[in-house]
Amino acid sequence: MTHIRPLFIAAASAVLLAGMANAKTDITVAMQLEPPHLDPTSAAAGAIDSVLYSNVFEGLTRFVGDGSVVPGLAESWEISDDGLTYTFSLREGVTFHDGTTMDAEDVKFTLDRILDEESANAQKALYAAISGVEVVDPSTVRVTLSEPNGNMLFNLAWGDAVIVAPESIENIKQQPIGTGPFKFDRWTQGDSIEISQYGDYWGEQPALTEATFKFISDPTAAFAAMMAEDVDVFTGFPAPENLPQFDADPRFQVLIGSTEGETILSTNNKQAPFDDVRVRQALAHAIDRQAIIDGAMFGYGTPIGTHFAPHNPAYVDLTGGSNFDPDKARALLAEAGMPDGFETTLHLPPPSYARRGGEIIAAQLAEVGITAEIINVEWAQWLETVFRGKNFGLTIVSHTEPMDIGIYANPDYYFQYDNPAFQELMSTLNATTDPEARNSLMAEAQQIIAGDAVNGYLFQLAQLSVAKADVQGLWTNAPTQATDLTGVSWAE
Repeated sequence: MTHIRPLFIAAASAVLLAGMANAKTDITVAMQLEPPHLDPTSAAAGAIDSVLYSNVFEGLTRFVGDGSVVPGLAESWEISDDGLTYTFSLREGVTFHDGTTMDAEDVKFTLDRILDEESANAQKALYAAISGVEVVDPSTVRVTLSEPNGNMLFNLAWGDAVIVAPESIENIKQQPIGTGPFKFDRWTQGDSIEISQYGDYWGEQPALTEATFKFISDPTAAFAAMMAEDVDVFTGFPAPENLPQFDADPRFQVLIGSTEGETILSTNNKQAPFDDVRVRQALAHAIDRQAIIDGAMFGYGTPIGTHFAPHNPAYVDLTGGSNFDPDKARALLAEAGMPDGFETTLHLPPPSYARRGGEIIAAQLAEVGITAEIINVEWAQWLETVFRGKNFGLTIVSHTEPMDIGIYANPDYYFQYDNPAFQELMSTLNATTDPEARNSLMAEAQQIIAGDAVNGYLFQLAQLSVAKADVQGLWTNAPTQATDLTGVSWAE
């Protein structure tokens, strides 16, 4: 008996060690949209952040799964009493994936590049208050604002402000080099992107050593790939009608959460007849939101009446102001001199909410005399024609950036809403730090754009993901558009 116990322990230890050695450390994540390129600082495509945010690229601050903002490459900061000076202390020992040191010069380069006149940064307006960036020493950066901005730490957490190095800019769209726990390996366009663990990462190493992002745009193919277990996770699952089937299958888990995605019928406010508020109001009353949620999203989604997330404490329910009322829509069109309606275009990018929702909306608009020609476009075409070219009448898109009502203060933004009173309100909001006063201003902002019917406000996009049962650490909610793998692992 004295010899059996040590032998048993040795055997058990061997089994345990073998199990640990065989523990799965790679993962395949599917998503519907493929990024048009891989530079999050020069495009509006959320698919870039879906792959790279927190995985490959990091900012001074960052979002975590509960939506809070925490230190990123800046380990701490001090804000002057007047709110005009932010002094950031950077983490020591941070390197880019090419082995070069990340320091204050890279932060200055990144912020200066965002603010450059030729900048292609989609959210440049968020950083417009930055009037100067000074390198104090290699680990300290001083950012000066022209006016206080209560959202600056929040804005710096966006993917649009991740820190990049001047040496990598020339090829960043194909060969992204960041400071994150994963480095970019390869991009097989039309199929997948591969990343792997970066051995010299400054922080805690993730449990995963390798990850592959696969792009599957067709909902039927998405269902087949998941059922066949060809992929481990499908984030933003595009076929919500299949979720009950996955939920009943012990091989899988279904994660249903919220996103920051206001899904809207975007309207070109400078293109006739949408430059007439009565026409835009007619659009709003012609839309049956619940029919769209039921028909396109199989009930997943929360109706909205303005560009603001219902889970935000400052949200105001304004859905009653644009209730489904076809007779009122017809009356408004007649008042605008269009009793017989008009023709327009409806550009639909690939996501299911757009393609499926667009068919329903086109039928609803036809009921009040508005003929919408559906034009299906790929994501790169949408960015070129609609977002940059502003060559559209209507389109459907989900704005997944967090608390982004400020885009309505930019008259050059693609839906071209120009309201000086709203712009002044946003300036006041940015300069306000008192929480109650900010909530009051945000409520007023929601009411202004709802009253102007800037866009057709449809629903808050739900975060729908399917994963194998033993995957753990995935975000249930999406406080920003990201598939953060830094805390993901396989259950033992």
